[in-house]
Amino acid sequence: MKRQYECLYIIANNISEEKRNVLIAKFAKMAAEDAKVEKWGMKKFATPIDYKKDGFYVLMNFVATPDVPKKIGELMNITDGIVRYMFQCKEENTKLTRKLAKKKPKKVQETQEEGQK
Repeated sequence: MKRQYECLYIIANNISEEKRNVLIAKFAKMAAEDAKVEKWGMKKFATPIDYKKDGFYVLMNFVATPDVPKKIGELMNITDGIVRYMFQCKEENTKLTRKLAKKKPKKVQETQEEGQK
């Protein structure tokens, strides 16, 4: 079953633009042929990561089977120049949000019942 995923990853600031574009194309090709890639550019970190103060942010949206993000994550772990990455399944999040929205907290239910008496 295919799902919709979002991947945000940071490329180290000391990587050349040419190598950065190769990395971005490589990960997009692994994700899916119709992967949507947004280059956010250089941004400063709130706190230093591995003694680096800034990095190049890339957001990638794609539709794939659950094993694809795992494979891309394994490759990102061993690729020089990738500072951090994060995957998120967008469909599961919306289902969880809907499920939580239907439930009322117990304290609110008790307060409402006491107010009706």
